[in-house]
Amino acid sequence: MSMEYSTKASCQQYFTKAHDMVRRSVKEFIDKEVKPFIDDWEEAGSFPKEIYKKAGEVGILGIGYPDECGGTPGDIFFTIAASEELMRSGSGGFVAGLGSLNIALPPIVRRGTDEQKEKFVNPVLAGDRIAALAITEPGGGSDVSNLATTAVRDGDHYVVNGSKTFITSGTRADQITCAVRTGDPGAHGISMLVIEADTPGYSVSSPLKKTGWWASDTAEIFFDDCRVPVSNRIGEENQGFYAIMENFQGERLSLAIMAYMTAQMALEEAQAYAKERTAFGKTLTGFQVNRHKLVDMATLVEVAKEYTWRVAAKIDAGIDQIKEVSMAKNFACSVSDRVTFDAVQLFGGYGYMRGHLVERLYRDNRILSIGGGTTEIMKEIISKLM
Repeated sequence: MSMEYSTKASCQQYFTKAHDMVRRSVKEFIDKEVKPFIDDWEEAGSFPKEIYKKAGEVGILGIGYPDECGGTPGDIFFTIAASEELMRSGSGGFVAGLGSLNIALPPIVRRGTDEQKEKFVNPVLAGDRIAALAITEPGGGSDVSNLATTAVRDGDHYVVNGSKTFITSGTRADQITCAVRTGDPGAHGISMLVIEADTPGYSVSSPLKKTGWWASDTAEIFFDDCRVPVSNRIGEENQGFYAIMENFQGERLSLAIMAYMTAQMALEEAQAYAKERTAFGKTLTGFQVNRHKLVDMATLVEVAKEYTWRVAAKIDAGIDQIKEVSMAKNFACSVSDRVTFDAVQLFGGYGYMRGHLVERLYRDNRILSIGGGTTEIMKEIISKLM
């Protein structure tokens, strides 16, 4: 155990004044550039591309990335502070769309060449390009090791054929970090390629219609004899499965943060409403059943946050947390399931009406226990590591 982790864990001081400065900066951005327009963006099913550039200019996209990539390095809690404030936009779809780079770029940062980083990371952090991750396939779902999109070597290129689905930022991504089959069946035949959207044979579906996350564009992507330079391969051939597994730890932490923040906002909305809404001559908080419901909701939210932060501190200290981050994701998602449900219940009919934040939180919540590995997949991972 490192001294840094020991100190951090003993005093539980995860956030310092430096983290608070980042939090204030992101809050100012959300309050000015996002909140006044988010309802319109939700209805439109996307947000303006220039928001990427604005977020890049103020340094939000680069938080946690190395200096040499144009980022602002720092410990994991800088990223968490920024993520929590981004969620204050009230739109999980906006956060997922703006943040698609955070699942697309880490494999390049960890395993890519200097040339790849300069070409595919720096412009994304500046907000000049949009990056997405493409792993899931129409027939595959969580079965990553059996993906079917092929990349056949032809001289200095791979010829890629197949398709990907449920790709966040898929309709307008300039580049995707894509899992392809370059070898034998199974996990040991997978490689990672960066495929640019202007590659001949690359095409995208119309935006997919979703239950929640309306403000994020989601698409299916098709490859028809796409010729991708071998120089776009990330790391060694047939070693891509390990890059995918590395990436999942960060993605699952991000989803845990999204889940407890979804629950946090639903709780706050429910508390405020229960203090104002009257029934049978008194406010909703005048009834013990409602007070106790709010207490249960608050307790679950606090535990989900604290456990996620604890796991994050260990990850930051270099301690393997594959089992624990899977637990954090599952627990935070179960908390968000419960709290968003109870918040809508407290609102009654108004909680089912568009225009109330709890209605959107309830819809947006549903994807969290599916994305980044389903609850059931998380349980399989946990059971193998117990």
